[in-house]
Amino acid sequence: MSTRYLIVDAHEDLAYNALSLGRDPRRSAKQTRAQEPEVSSNGLATVGLDDFFAGNVRVIFATIYVSPTGGSNTPGKTYKTSEEANALAQEQLAYYALLAADPRISLITSREDLRRVVEAREPKIGLVLLMEGADPIIEPRDAQTWYEGGVRIIGPAWSQTRYSGGTGKPGPLTELGKELMQEMSRVGFILDTSHMAEESFFQALDLFQGTVIASHSNTRKYVPTDRQLSDEMIKALIQRDAVIGAVFFNQFLKYQWRQSGADKKAVTFATVIDHIKHICDLAGDATHCGIGTDFDGGFGMEATPNEIDTAADLPKFADALSGAGFNDAEVRGIMGGNWLRILERALPL
Repeated sequence: MSTRYLIVDAHEDLAYNALSLGRDPRRSAKQTRAQEPEVSSNGLATVGLDDFFAGNVRVIFATIYVSPTGGSNTPGKTYKTSEEANALAQEQLAYYALLAADPRISLITSREDLRRVVEAREPKIGLVLLMEGADPIIEPRDAQTWYEGGVRIIGPAWSQTRYSGGTGKPGPLTELGKELMQEMSRVGFILDTSHMAEESFFQALDLFQGTVIASHSNTRKYVPTDRQLSDEMIKALIQRDAVIGAVFFNQFLKYQWRQSGADKKAVTFATVIDHIKHICDLAGDATHCGIGTDFDGGFGMEATPNEIDTAADLPKFADALSGAGFNDAEVRGIMGGNWLRILERALPL
């Protein structure tokens, strides 16, 4: 198993899982499993600090995610109003500040922060804060306050929000959403298009002037649902020099996986690589691919590719990429280098 590659994981719900599920990321995945009296509705845990260090995961896009009342697979606190969403998100922001008190963890808000993490003699994990679903932003002008608080990436949608159509809820940007795109451009946020409905996605690309990503999205070629990216969306992201993070959730990797029996062995790293290769074919190179595993994001180890037990197994994916014909520079980019390029471009000095 190769651990020579620095890994960037562009999507982890660390604060939500800690505050709603009691899953402290400072414990290992196996410690969390041992402390849960029965298998969580979110499945067996796959992440923890020890697992990230064992896998050489050094940078994580850590989400601020709050769930609307009535949403699916969302235990714990939920919101009905933007004020309630704001309060829950502020709680998660405070939790990340608490995590960053651990000397092994730091928040990344600038290029200098990023370099300190990447170049540290003693390995550290840096967290880039990503708001998944913009409802906690009460008014578009409030985006500035979230930036000052450390958030660097905003995904306007999860399902439908006050700002945007989203997964399972097709539709355009709302008037608030259009204002938010302008404000995000002005402030200097990165736009995360994962979960955006196709109509709102293209509107956002027209209105937003900054750096664009899809933190955790696979391709519709293999999983034809609105949660994945169409070829037209992928091409538009490529034109913006975006990076697309592969999701390690079997239902997003193999079409109708749950309906066919939910067999973990039916999905392997080769399945993930099929999605990545399709993006590479559309782009003509591998510079637009990364990983955004979404481990423990409403699913557990049982719903990840067969080679995965915990996040410590991610270096095996580098070996699989090499075995599939990717050269060393391409593997280095997919495992983390492409995300580092985005952050070096988009973060302030």
